[in-house]
Amino acid sequence: MKEINDLNLPEDVKYTKDHEWARPENDVVTIGINDYAQDQLGEIVFVELPEEGDTFSREDEFGSVESVKAVSELYIPISGEIVAVNPDLEDSPELVNEDCYQGGWLVRVKPDDPSEIDALMDKAAYLDMLKG
Repeated sequence: MKEINDLNLPEDVKYTKDHEWARPENDVVTIGINDYAQDQLGEIVFVELPEEGDTFSREDEFGSVESVKAVSELYIPISGEIVAVNPDLEDSPELVNEDCYQGGWLVRVKPDDPSEIDALMDKAAYLDMLKG
């Protein structure tokens, strides 16, 4: 397990209390689980994700991640429609462990209300939450 100060927590993403991240890019938001979550889960062996076109409200469960230790639900940080699902994770779920912010992203969402991203935590607030 990594120490909090050793976590890779980019400044250009927002964080949730459930350890997902969200990165706005033009009119789409890319979502994944962050370095803390993948580190705590250990080796990820399966990722269950929704279909393109599915819609969710903020904080709805939208899938799950299975590791050798546990199965964890995924909660969507913003309301919207799934416009892309990472096709590489079906055959290579370990990409989430290897690079959770680039190759291991989970879904891309067209947000219903782009301002919902403002309710998420920045890096400093997320680190404060982790430290308790």
